[in-house]
Amino acid sequence: MEKRIDFTTGKIVGPLLRFAGPVLLALFLQAMYGAVDLLIVGKFGSSADVSGVSTGSQMMITITNLISGLCMGMTIYLGQKIGEKKAQEGGQIVGSGLLMFILVGVVMTIILPVIAPQLATIMHAPTEAFDLTVKYLRICGGGAVVIIAYNLIGGVFRGMGDSKTPLVTVFIACICNIIGDLFLVAGLHLGTVGAAIATVGAQFISVIISLVLIRKKTLPFEVHRDMIKWDSKIIKRIVFLGAPISIQDLLVGISFLVIMAIVNSLGLVESAGIGVAEKVCAFIMLVPSSFMQSMSAFVAQNRGAGRMDRAMKGFKSAVAISFAFGATMFFVAFFHGDVLAGLFANDHEVILAAADYLKAYAIDCLLTCFLFCFVGFFNGMGYTRFVMAQGIIGAFGVRVPLSFIISRMGSTSLFHIGLATPSSTALQITLCFGCLLYMKKKTNTFF
Repeated sequence: MEKRIDFTTGKIVGPLLRFAGPVLLALFLQAMYGAVDLLIVGKFGSSADVSGVSTGSQMMITITNLISGLCMGMTIYLGQKIGEKKAQEGGQIVGSGLLMFILVGVVMTIILPVIAPQLATIMHAPTEAFDLTVKYLRICGGGAVVIIAYNLIGGVFRGMGDSKTPLVTVFIACICNIIGDLFLVAGLHLGTVGAAIATVGAQFISVIISLVLIRKKTLPFEVHRDMIKWDSKIIKRIVFLGAPISIQDLLVGISFLVIMAIVNSLGLVESAGIGVAEKVCAFIMLVPSSFMQSMSAFVAQNRGAGRMDRAMKGFKSAVAISFAFGATMFFVAFFHGDVLAGLFANDHEVILAAADYLKAYAIDCLLTCFLFCFVGFFNGMGYTRFVMAQGIIGAFGVRVPLSFIISRMGSTSLFHIGLATPSSTALQITLCFGCLLYMKKKTNTFF
């Protein structure tokens, strides 16, 4: 059997870093996957193409997060069963989950291309980029089944303590996407349409190759065709764990879409600027994001094994390591945001607008090392409804209304609008500390 990480015994930091390392690399490649579209379009296309890709991709990221949240339900469920030493039940979990996600994918593939114009309208896509945004959404939306399969593979293997296989799938997709963008955007000058085709095509190739590779791997459980059936008990458990994460990710994503819509109404330069800044943010948030996913798997296994004290020690270690990287990213993003933005755009005004927004995100770098580790911890514990609640409160209690108010104050800047994000994070951290103290009082097993 291939070696997988058992988080329930032995040292904590070493195994956690060995698991988080491939997750970090996978997230880096995933960020590259999205950034390459904007980078090549920014170099070989117009500001309208940049706006079309940035607005369309932000919408697709929100939809993808909806799917990955549901996949996290399977990740947590598998991790808990492995921690309970009941890995043989994994085949039934994967089989039922696979059927559920196929049905979801078919529905989304039909609906998304149809409602693409409405989505672009909701996003206040600039007039110059409206048609391009619609085309991007229709092409990517038509590949929803592929997007789901792509995320499902990663979720299953992370639940088993294997973070290397998802790394391979993302690496394949990234390479294919780069080749596709260079050929379709830089070579054939297809702009936004070329970027969308490259995105879906790369994920499709990645899924096919990954399935071939996975068949050669030794799993801790068997998966047979007769296991691919609708098991109501398993489906309910996956949905119970994953739906709150999915809803939270969706609504938080919508909050960022609202902010983008607010900025889009300010003009084409601001629209392109925030699109560029969001791609940069995907990179500066890599370390806390990797620990969020790693903590979910780490805590799920230890919860299943009844090692709550060990789960808490892992959380503290993750926060300390993540904060060191967060301080570094703060310095780079706050003082050198123009250099980072210049990697994705040529227009001087767009670069300055993106750098202005990045200064606010730099502040958030100092806070997300706490919040993301908290989210991973509570997800692994199965407290997914709390994670949903704190995310929604932060998004719609602070981030959206504050962004709207600031945008209406006159002569505002993207920096001031961006300050709504760290303000939201600060409130969410406070809520997480409150929940942790509640858990300590209730169980007397922490700290």
